Amino acid sequence: MRKICGFCDYFVIASANSLRQNAAVASAVAEDLEKDKIKTLSGGFANDESGWLVLDYSSVIVHIFYKPLREFYALERLWSDAKKTRVSAK
Repeated sequence: MRKICGFCDYFVIASANSLRQNAAVASAVAEDLEKDKIKTLSGGFANDESGWLVLDYSSVIVHIFYKPLREFYALERLWSDAKKTRVSAK
């Protein structure tokens, strides 16, 4: 992302099948990174039902979407000039 925007190096874009799963994914990411003393610059999201959660780690911005919203906003198309790397779930 750094080559096409000045505010981060990477976007991580993920999808969830429900709003509850969306919040659970965001919590899991934040908790795992906090174990390594990496804290998000974003606020809380525990009761957020917007369907789009953003975790800002300065050089990495994590976007977690409820699936229909990911398709609607299509960040991959919006930032189509960026290099893409697909990572599948383990």
